[in-house]
Amino acid sequence: MGRFIVRSIISTIITLLLVSMLLFFMIDIGSGDIAVKILGVFSTPEQRASYNSQLGFDVPAWQRYLDWLAGNDWRMKKHVGHPLVSRSNENSGEQEWWADVNGTPTRWRIKKGRMEAITLQPDGRRNIAPSEPPWKAGDNREKFFWGVDTHNNTVKWVKDSGSIVWKLTQSGLRKMGDGPREYVPLRKGLIRGDAGYSLQYNRPVSNTLGPRIKNTVILAGLAFAFIMPLALLLGIFAGINEGKLLDRVVSIISLGATATPDFVTGIFLILFFGIWTKLLPPVTVFLNDNSIFENPSMLILPVLTLTVVELGYVVRMTRASFVEVMDAPYIRTAFVKGMPFFHIVLHHAVRNALMAPITIIMLHVNWLIGGVVVTEVIFGYPGLGKFIYDAAIFGDYNAIEAAAMLTVGIAIVTRLVGDFAYTLLNPRIRYS
Repeated sequence: MGRFIVRSIISTIITLLLVSMLLFFMIDIGSGDIAVKILGVFSTPEQRASYNSQLGFDVPAWQRYLDWLAGNDWRMKKHVGHPLVSRSNENSGEQEWWADVNGTPTRWRIKKGRMEAITLQPDGRRNIAPSEPPWKAGDNREKFFWGVDTHNNTVKWVKDSGSIVWKLTQSGLRKMGDGPREYVPLRKGLIRGDAGYSLQYNRPVSNTLGPRIKNTVILAGLAFAFIMPLALLLGIFAGINEGKLLDRVVSIISLGATATPDFVTGIFLILFFGIWTKLLPPVTVFLNDNSIFENPSMLILPVLTLTVVELGYVVRMTRASFVEVMDAPYIRTAFVKGMPFFHIVLHHAVRNALMAPITIIMLHVNWLIGGVVVTEVIFGYPGLGKFIYDAAIFGDYNAIEAAAMLTVGIAIVTRLVGDFAYTLLNPRIRYS
């Protein structure tokens, strides 16, 4: 078992690494020009080039991937000349980057042609004062200075030679002078829990993804808790009544449910319960973080949509497994010995018949995540599925990568849980 666990951990790490590389470069190739999606099609090439530089897109894809995976604060430390530290903002709670200058967190900015230093005091106050940074001489006799700006970037300022920068503000694009020559967005890297900034929401991905995961866990958890016991019971009843009316009814209904796509089921439920009869809310409207608990009826239609398709498939697999076990020689021998029917079913058939469905159930945790994407988009449910959909449409590569790695992690964990469940159902199975 120890070897199996070690091999599983190693294979998990390799799988996650390969998936992250594949996804990153596929998104990098397929997402197009992010600046066009953010600034609009009427932006000029100069504006798009400036914005791409601020996002760090002016470096090779392999460099951005390594920064995304392992972070770049350790690499940029040698440019700035001071340790780079991340601290929580006292108001928003989001992480901010500072240069640790002799124990004082410091940032820099240029305002009205003058360099200013912003220092963070122990009591949380921020002091702003004129600053003359230690300019360094470059190869072309230019004097430059690397520092941390107010937008979590390490930037390169060139003395008396500020660049024209286009900044995206709430009122639109704004042309500014005295801008940095180079930008490198700071990040810790995914392996240290930093998935980068969401381009769509302009916030850290971890801050926007966390509430969505909670909402999806509630939705998928309720669906899973409803689907699996009911599916196993219906599959068992259909299996022990093979060829009878109950078996026919369960098989036809489950086949119809499996053949109906999620979006068709969801739209039908919205039309019937939400529009025609008006018994349930047709969409989910979240006014605050506790909307689910304040109005649980919003969850009924999404849960039913997830349940119908998944229920039919698990029922059919459980029925097929039970029919096969009930026809096994040891079951027939038990009947010949005169053992009670339900004793045979509960003590001899159920355990062996569940070995195949347990794999299906573990796989359906992953399929449930896929169904969540469709279901959440249909009902406007603000969960992980809708987050993935919106990020894919927008081309928000940081958000897509983080959500994809999370779903891959779930798939791997459920596979391991299924392997361990096998050993509980069949003691003869051992992993080495």
